[in-house]
Amino acid sequence: MGPTAKAAVAKRLSRIEGQVRGIARMVEEDRYCIDIVTQIAAVRAALRRAEEEVLRDHVAHCVAHAIRSGDAEEQSRKVAELMDVLVRSER
Repeated sequence: MGPTAKAAVAKRLSRIEGQVRGIARMVEEDRYCIDIVTQIAAVRAALRRAEEEVLRDHVAHCVAHAIRSGDAEEQSRKVAELMDVLVRSER
């Protein structure tokens, strides 16, 4: 992962970690269920954005490198890998 993406993802994950701790506190404090569910949805959305950032960086570097290499086997491997992760993320 490139240094810019790495820093951005690390920052995003730190924020998500804080959100999750906040949700745990909400549960401990018996907060209103809908408020808890709303915060859980916000964390899921934040995780999706982090995932997108990592995937974007992967395509920009790893997949692009495979394409530039001209190595058909490497290209096929990277495309298959990308398809597998996209299918898994849709579940």
